[in-house]
Amino acid sequence: MQRYFKVLKLFLATALAAELEYRVNFVIATFTSLGGLAGSLFSLFLFYQTGYTFQGWSWEEALLVLGIFTLLQGFSTTFLAPNLNQIVKQVQAGTLDFVLLKPIDSQFWLSTRTVSPWGLPDLIFGLIVIGYAGNRLGIAASAYGLSVVPVFLGLLILYSLWFMLGATSIWFVKIYNVTEVLRGLLEAGRYPIAAYPVAYRFFFTFIVPVAFLTTVPAQVLLERVQFSWIVGSAILAIVLLTISRSFWKFALRFYTSASS
Repeated sequence: MQRYFKVLKLFLATALAAELEYRVNFVIATFTSLGGLAGSLFSLFLFYQTGYTFQGWSWEEALLVLGIFTLLQGFSTTFLAPNLNQIVKQVQAGTLDFVLLKPIDSQFWLSTRTVSPWGLPDLIFGLIVIGYAGNRLGIAASAYGLSVVPVFLGLLILYSLWFMLGATSIWFVKIYNVTEVLRGLLEAGRYPIAAYPVAYRFFFTFIVPVAFLTTVPAQVLLERVQFSWIVGSAILAIVLLTISRSFWKFALRFYTSASS
């Protein structure tokens, strides 16, 4: 385990050193994130300006969901997207051979090899929105501590979905369009699940588990979630993580080495 921590530290250091050679990109990413957040706030404001509210969700409470969504978006941009793109490139170029020959777990290597600091603005803006809404709602510090658990579980769920999509590149090679479909579906997480009709709620809870990514953590912050939902989040995260691991091993059986 200690060896993996050392490798992870080395990965982060080299990736940041390489990315920060283009520091202007960080400024551009900051303005892009700010513009995206402004658009999300405006679209949410359009719902509430006439006094309409999502069932059981006030303006500040809906902001919590948006803040958590922005946080997850920053996590995806920083850690998931760059590594997923690398899996596709490794398969296309045949350099996945070198990864499989390394004395380290291939899934760990492919999941942590690079990092993009351009997602940090979303992480910061997400925390700011959560802090602002939480202050307006008078959320206790203990609630923030409890919400770390479902947020972490949401990150595991999101990672598992992304990595399984990355593994499909073994067969389909170019999967960029598929990732955009998933990204589009996850956009539903910017609003509370109560904002959608019953059929959509079922879909975004049990088919594409968007509710577990944003709505459940927000309900934990508001201290109005049933314990069974947290247990469900934990079970779902463990199951999807296990499936992603098994699916990767299964996919490697079909990988044709560039040297074979």
